[in-house]
Amino acid sequence: MKKVLFVEHFFKFVLIVTMNHLHTLYLAGGCYWGMEELFRTKPGVINTQVGFSGGHIAHVGYREVTTGTTGHAETLMIQFDPDKTTLRHLLFEFFRMHNPTTQNQQGNDIGTQYRSVIFYGDEGQKVTAQEVIKSVNQSAEWGAPVVTELVPFQAFYPAEEKHQQYLMKYPDGYTCHYRRNLVLGE
Repeated sequence: MKKVLFVEHFFKFVLIVTMNHLHTLYLAGGCYWGMEELFRTKPGVINTQVGFSGGHIAHVGYREVTTGTTGHAETLMIQFDPDKTTLRHLLFEFFRMHNPTTQNQQGNDIGTQYRSVIFYGDEGQKVTAQEVIKSVNQSAEWGAPVVTELVPFQAFYPAEEKHQQYLMKYPDGYTCHYRRNLVLGE
């Protein structure tokens, strides 16, 4: 009995230590289904969750956000292991998988809920994001300046379960995201 208890506590400790080691990034780049599908398989990405950030109403749901009146953007929360990937690399991937030059639009999705935003958690994330945006602009690969907003992270409200890993559940579901082979200065 004591051995089982020890093993159980040991694995809980390992899980807590691992979770504390992870870094978290919040990105909005249009419909979150496609963003999640592309990011969840990146090496070093441990967990993803879709939801909403940047608005003025707490605890919103998908239907409310689709009205465009909440101020929220469809947002992807990414937890990653900094020993296996970097914030910088993930941001360059972000700029390869959505069009950061269109204001409030990705593909057929139009509205403020589809705007491009990096919600930074601290000054280090902000500086890294500014450097990556500068590099993307200097590359001229997109043919227009980046309009991605840099906004301090305030809150994240997870979307309903049916939206989590949506394209895994519905492989033929809608997405306007794909990875482009752009040389962005990484």
